[in-house]
Amino acid sequence: MRITPATELEYRCKRLQEFMAEEGLDAVMVMQNADLFYFTGSIQSGCLYIPVHGQPLYLVRRDADRARMESGLKEIVPLTSMKNIPRILAEYGYPEPMQIGMELDVLPVNLFERYRSIYPDSGYVDAAPLIRRVRMIKSSYEIHIMMDAGRQVDTVYRRAREAIREGMTDLELAAELEYSARREGHPGFVRIRSFNGEMLMGHTFSGADSAVPAYLDAPLGGMGVSPSVGQGASYKPIGRNEPIVMDFAGSFDGYLVDQTRVFAIGGVSARLRKGYDDMLAVQERMKELARPGVAWGEIYDACLALAIEQGHADHFMGYRGMQVSFIGHGIGIEIDEYPLIARGFGEIPLEIGMAFAFEPKVVFPGEGAVGIENTFYLSHEGLKQLTFSDDQMVIF
Repeated sequence: MRITPATELEYRCKRLQEFMAEEGLDAVMVMQNADLFYFTGSIQSGCLYIPVHGQPLYLVRRDADRARMESGLKEIVPLTSMKNIPRILAEYGYPEPMQIGMELDVLPVNLFERYRSIYPDSGYVDAAPLIRRVRMIKSSYEIHIMMDAGRQVDTVYRRAREAIREGMTDLELAAELEYSARREGHPGFVRIRSFNGEMLMGHTFSGADSAVPAYLDAPLGGMGVSPSVGQGASYKPIGRNEPIVMDFAGSFDGYLVDQTRVFAIGGVSARLRKGYDDMLAVQERMKELARPGVAWGEIYDACLALAIEQGHADHFMGYRGMQVSFIGHGIGIEIDEYPLIARGFGEIPLEIGMAFAFEPKVVFPGEGAVGIENTFYLSHEGLKQLTFSDDQMVIF
C-alpha cells in the first residue's frame, strides 16, 4: 500500500490556500472522496477543514484510527458530530470563517444545508474550480504512479491480443480484460466527477455495437447487458471483419490513465480503415501543437478542422446529433479533470504538469467505430506519453 508523502499533502494544501487568499476565502471544507484522497491521502468519512492560514484539520467521523495510519497530515481529529466543529476550530485557535468554500458541484443539497446550519451567517461559494486548478498540475510523484497505471493497461492490451477469438461475446472478452487488470492492482472502479457519471473499468464492444451511443458524455457507449447499466459490453458475439474496440481505464494507487485500441479478425472495411488512419493523423496534429502556452481550445479547433478536412464532419466524436464537444480530457484521480481539449476553452493555456487523455474517434452507425486514445503529460522536455501499447490496429 502506497502512502502519499506528507510533503506532497503539504504542498497541495498550500497551493489551495494561495488560491483561497486570492479569492478572499477564509476556509474550504472538503468532503468528496476524490478530493479527500488528494488532500489527505485517505478516504474516511468526515470533512477536511483547510483554513486560509495554518494547518488543515482532518475531522473524521469514521475511522480516525485508520485515517492516522493512512494520512500524513499532522492534525487528524475525531468528529462525533458536525455540531462540534465550531468548538474544535476554536480549540485550535481558528476564527469563525465568514467566507467558506465547498464542493458545490458535487455536494448534495441536504448535506450542504446541514453544514450551512453550523455557520448560518457565513457566505458560501463553490470551491470546486480552485480545487480542480490545484489538481490539474501533476507532481513527479503523481506522474510516476500514472506510469504504473500505463504499464497495467499495456498488460490488458497484451491480454486482449491473446484472448480475442471469433464467436466469444463482447462480455466474455471484457471479463478477461477486467480480470487481467485486477491481477495487476486495478481497484475495480473508475472515478468520475460529473453527476450520474458512472464508469466501468473499460468499454469493450465489437461491430455495430461499438457505434451505439449511451447517456454518457462520451463518443462511444455500447449496449451494455441491461438498460439498468446502459453502457459497455453486451452479449453480442464477435464476428469477422468488424472492429473490436477496447477503451480501457487503467487504475493504480488511485491514479488513472485512459487507452483505446482497435482489433479485428480478418480486417475491416475500407471506410473504417481510412477512419482509423485519419484518427492517428489527428493524434499527430495534437502532438505538434501541445506545448506550454497553447490554449486548450486552439488544439481542439485545429484537430476538429483536420477531421472535417478528412471528410468526417458527420462522424467525428460521434455521429451527427450525438457528437460530443471534446477530443481530450484531463485525467488523474478522476477521469474528467482539467484540462479539457474542448469547445469553449479558447483562452486557457496548457501548463507544464498537465496530464490528459486524447481520444479522436469516428463513429459509423450500423457499421462500427474506430479511433485511438492515449494519455499524455506536459513536461519541461515537451509532451510525454504515459500509455505506450502499439498504436496500430491489430489484425488477426
